[in-house]
Amino acid sequence: MFIVHVFVHVKEDRIEDFKTASVENAENSINEPGIARFDVVQQQDDPTRFVLVEVYHTEEDPAKHKETSHYKKWRDTVADMMAEPRSALKFFNVHPDEKGWE
Repeated sequence: MFIVHVFVHVKEDRIEDFKTASVENAENSINEPGIARFDVVQQQDDPTRFVLVEVYHTEEDPAKHKETSHYKKWRDTVADMMAEPRSALKFFNVHPDEKGWE
């Protein structure tokens, strides 16, 4: 599995708009064949901070995801909602193994 954590800092007055757009993207993304999981989580002590937890089957699948219309819509919709550019960290799973993600 190939796991990406995307860190997003959202402008305070755009939190709800960001959540709406991101949940819509996540709901569409989970239907892609290369995605095992797509979570949107919000930091408890700072509601302007989010992490998108994206779990792909292969290292090639994120590029395929970025070609979808729902990703492009999300990217364009949330661009002006961010307080700073988003960042990401990439991981490989240790536990559970691949079967544990399904």
